[in-house]
Amino acid sequence: MAQNVRIAPSILSADFARLGAEVEAIASSGADFIHVDVMDGHFVPNITIGPAVLRALKPRTALPFDVHLMISPVDPFVEAFAQAGADIISVHPEAGPHVHRTLQLIRSLGKQPGVVLNPGTPVDALDNLLDLVDLVLIMTVNPGFGGQAFIASQLRKIEQAAERIAKSGRVIALEVDGGITPETARSAVSAGADVLVAGTAVFKDGPERYAANIARLRS
Repeated sequence: MAQNVRIAPSILSADFARLGAEVEAIASSGADFIHVDVMDGHFVPNITIGPAVLRALKPRTALPFDVHLMISPVDPFVEAFAQAGADIISVHPEAGPHVHRTLQLIRSLGKQPGVVLNPGTPVDALDNLLDLVDLVLIMTVNPGFGGQAFIASQLRKIEQAAERIAKSGRVIALEVDGGITPETARSAVSAGADVLVAGTAVFKDGPERYAANIARLRS
């Protein structure tokens, strides 16, 4: 696997009782981004963290915070997460009435916009958005919970997204999230992914294993 694959550990799988220390541990273990899954119990069936937690974690590392907003309506919360320290803010087309406007809002706040495709969202949702985004996130599980199994049918969507990104001529990260293990990581990268979000696969077995776990995903 290419060494330029970037790893974005999802803190959803971290020990929430020591979240600051966990962020420092993955940062020192070779992570490239800190992935923050924000869920509202409405758009997805779970509730996680808000801007206050992000603000508290921001000083613990210089790595970019990659914030995936699984909330609806999303627009009223974008500015709060931007101010709290998000560097990349990714949203779902289904999370508001005008995703084009939402992506423009993220850019206007000085942040990198991303768009997220759920397993049931067609890849052509990207066709009028690629000029607005710095990241495309393909979900290989249905969002809402960690620890789910990789949906192999999404590999074709990763390939199709990679083709669209190449044709755009823009530098756009292609991120994959859901069921990432060393085995599925290989398949996702072969399909065109260059950023892998992993929760369980990074955080299992405790901090002394984080560097090895990240290295396994990368190699």
